[in-house]
Amino acid sequence: MKITRAVVPSLFTVLNAFCGFLSLLYASGGKIEMAAWFIVLAAIFDSLDGMMARITRSSSQFGVELDSLSDVVSFGAAPSFLVYQAHLSTLDNIGVMVSSMPLVFGAIRLARFNVQLVGFEKEYFKGLPIPAAAITICAFLLEHYTEGYGLHGWSRDVLAWLVGGISLLMVSRVRYDTMPKLSRKGIRAHPLRMGMFALAAAVILFSKGRFMFEVMIAFILFGIVRSVYEWLRAAITHVEKEPEEENEVSSIDI
Repeated sequence: MKITRAVVPSLFTVLNAFCGFLSLLYASGGKIEMAAWFIVLAAIFDSLDGMMARITRSSSQFGVELDSLSDVVSFGAAPSFLVYQAHLSTLDNIGVMVSSMPLVFGAIRLARFNVQLVGFEKEYFKGLPIPAAAITICAFLLEHYTEGYGLHGWSRDVLAWLVGGISLLMVSRVRYDTMPKLSRKGIRAHPLRMGMFALAAAVILFSKGRFMFEVMIAFILFGIVRSVYEWLRAAITHVEKEPEEENEVSSIDI
């Protein structure tokens, strides 16, 4: 059997799916923090498979489909079951509905991404990427969940709203930047974006994950604020053009 270069990125994708499976196992046993960390680890493998595909020049449609299937497990099913086990099971039917949102909306988001994908590279994502949504949920639990005690105070009330809001962002039209390529060309093309990603990674690493939730919220809010600004600028430009078009029509009539 011939082993091709495509095996390398696919191996990281399989590790992504395996981490999602381990998260489900730990969550079923009530080990919420460990389950959350396995989802974060799955996100690391998810970022590495794309990097390996570019290095080995082995991007393929098979890799895209395998990546999406793995993402549904690690960043859809695993976070949904995690939040249900952590607290939302106490909300009865409402808890079931809210818990299912990362899985359902994540699957819709991935399907939309696949049908809109042209080639194997994108400059930005339309809607919050499913790994970012899963990491945000996990970061919240890692910051506020205590093994043996669960969530406390206001965090119990916030969890459902956080899960719902993040899930809706996945199927929104809010634009989020992709991570630039780790190359001279990629850094020169997007120096500011690379600097922001590097700063976010440094904050998470040096704080040993304590500020991971705050970093993810900043990333989410930046996309929302930028989208609102671009919408307002487009609306103002459209309003300014209307009087000019009316003047042109009037001058032609005369």
